[in-house]
Amino acid sequence: MTAHGTPDHQPLRIVTVVGSPRAGSRTRLAAESLANALATTLAESGTPAETAPTIDLAELASGLLVPWSLSAEAAEAVATVQSSTILLLATPTFKGSITGILKLLLDTIPSGGLEGVVAIPVAIAGAPAHRHLAEIALRPILAELGAATPVPSFLLLEEELGDVQSAADDYATAHAPVAAAVAQALAVRRKE
Repeated sequence: MTAHGTPDHQPLRIVTVVGSPRAGSRTRLAAESLANALATTLAESGTPAETAPTIDLAELASGLLVPWSLSAEAAEAVATVQSSTILLLATPTFKGSITGILKLLLDTIPSGGLEGVVAIPVAIAGAPAHRHLAEIALRPILAELGAATPVPSFLLLEEELGDVQSAADDYATAHAPVAAAVAQALAVRRKE
């Protein structure tokens, strides 16, 4: 199956969600750099992948405030997240955890709603002591939602953002094959 994205020959679909409260943030830059690096690395290895337009939650915040009455844009974002093959969830470390805006999105997804999705947390921290805090908060939520998390999170310090493309390329080289293999296996399970 290495020559195909999924069993029905569809490319792997990489969806990027940015949970920064500021639109167009450095967190978005890091997440999009990783999405593009993953797609390029997979394509070079013969696994077709495509990146969906980035979902920047700062632009959708008010539509997420009432989970049972989402705005049309927020509902579309949730559907896009649930239909992804590989999901990048990006957040700055905010008060020792993920941002509230990212939690709002995740709260709209039912338990098991990300079954069959490979999720990769992306976290930006201001200090070394905070590097893993957002990841620690995010992984249990992803487990509850049914997402597979077979590869390490993409964790950067703010001071490393100047060389984000190099870090993203290195990460993709090391982890894209595993993420793709798990995504393909989950796609087979979904078809059964």
